[in-house]
Amino acid sequence: MDLLEKQLKALADKNRLTLLACMKNGEVCVCDFVEVLGISQPAVSQQLKKLKEADIITERKDGTWKYYRLAKELSPVVQAVIAEIQANDTCRCEGTTCSS
Repeated sequence: MDLLEKQLKALADKNRLTLLACMKNGEVCVCDFVEVLGISQPAVSQQLKKLKEADIITERKDGTWKYYRLAKELSPVVQAVIAEIQANDTCRCEGTTCSS
């Protein structure tokens, strides 16, 4: 029940839902989240940390950048919520590295 509680709390935030919408189409660089949410990088990192602790997302580091994607195995509850979120295609790096 502990994990379900963490997941429900993680899903109960507009910014975190926006982050998940960005990841519906694949991996996203952290720099894109800053631009999309319009908040500081440390604030974005806190939002991502909550999603990661709830086993909803995973991260991959490439050089100085971190990339995030939805976890491969999600609970039915999380899957249902993500299915209802409209994908956000504006959250993507255009080049191989971010310029932010």
